[in-house]
Amino acid sequence: MNRYILSQLNTQQRRQLCARTAALDSDTLSTVREICSNVKLRGDAALAEYTARFDGVTASPLRLPQQACREALAALQPSLRRALVVAAENIKRFHAAQLRTEQPVATAPGVVCWREARPIDTVGLYVPAGTAPLPSTVLMLGIPALLAGCRRVVLCSPPRSNGNVDPLVLAAAASIGIVEVYAVGGAQAIAALAYGTETMPKVDKIFGPGNKYVTAAKHIVSADPDGAAVDMFAGPSELLIVADDSADALLVAADLISQAEHDVDSRVALVTTSRSLADDVAGELDVLSQQLSRNTIAERALGAGFTLLVDTLDEAVDFTNEYAPEHLVINTRLSEALVPRIQSAGSVFLGPFSPVTAGDYASGTNHTLPTSATARRTSGLSVESFQKFITFQSLTERGLRQLSPTLFALAQAEGLEGHWKAVEVRTGPIQESP
Repeated sequence: MNRYILSQLNTQQRRQLCARTAALDSDTLSTVREICSNVKLRGDAALAEYTARFDGVTASPLRLPQQACREALAALQPSLRRALVVAAENIKRFHAAQLRTEQPVATAPGVVCWREARPIDTVGLYVPAGTAPLPSTVLMLGIPALLAGCRRVVLCSPPRSNGNVDPLVLAAAASIGIVEVYAVGGAQAIAALAYGTETMPKVDKIFGPGNKYVTAAKHIVSADPDGAAVDMFAGPSELLIVADDSADALLVAADLISQAEHDVDSRVALVTTSRSLADDVAGELDVLSQQLSRNTIAERALGAGFTLLVDTLDEAVDFTNEYAPEHLVINTRLSEALVPRIQSAGSVFLGPFSPVTAGDYASGTNHTLPTSATARRTSGLSVESFQKFITFQSLTERGLRQLSPTLFALAQAEGLEGHWKAVEVRTGPIQESP
């Protein structure tokens, strides 16, 4: 990992340290735009062609029978099945607490306003295949969707060589009650969800991570009035650790490794007040990386990462908020004391016994989080991501009469005569307030 000293960085160098991967390239966008257009026009036929071209699978059923999911769940080793159950219970418990009933507000005598949640009707969940199966992503996307009450939850995942979706993904889907699964992946899956085909339904909103082609497709369909909304545009995994001289170098190194092994583009960083800790972590990383089966991936990601030496924890927090990491580990003497000052982060892990792995799988929080510094302005996935909110108001005659001078003055100022006439026919001539 590269090493820097904060006090020696100018403004431009500090910005460069916070910079993320460049925007999608024009070649990727051009390729994906063609895929989306073709799927929009030709439906299932286009999906079959792209599945054959990109996945090497032909003549496979697009929608998998429910029996395939049930069989995958039944075939799981008992320990893994128990793990799915525990993880699902914790995720459900945390997300169920997000369901709330809002109380009506009397904004003035005779004027009552309130807001009610409604589920998004049909949602699409995309679970990538990549280099490893992701049953945890099924839980993280599916559980809040089901809690929100979405009428139809559709899951897409790329087919394996036998035409079936990875059995761990199928088992996870079955374990939480998702029954509509399609063996289709990549940009073409996003397009199919957004526009609908003869076999696949059009959805209202699409959720889930993916590679640059999936991300490009989400950009394209979300900008198309005929397309669908999307959750967020996920970039490579990110981790920033804030640590002082009380931290155990082995634990810090293990946390860095855990995110570096995701992908060569993963972003990992250590911000510390201790030069000796930085030295010790570097040594531990050399040892740990050699023990990984994915050591080539991890070492490339670590090579692009950095250690930043700061004078105080205040400086560390200021830099953290500027960097706005997806995952933030605070491993200091009084980790919770820094919580009120954290303004920009996707998910925060406090203390030496809170590894990111817990949040990735089973602590209960969601692992679908904002990347690329978007934590400055947006949040991770929640039940609300699968809901829309409708406002209501109810006015009595007295309430409308008391409010009418205000309505008249504002409508008149905007030159909208019909607006104040809609009040006047109810209350009689409106007397402007002096």
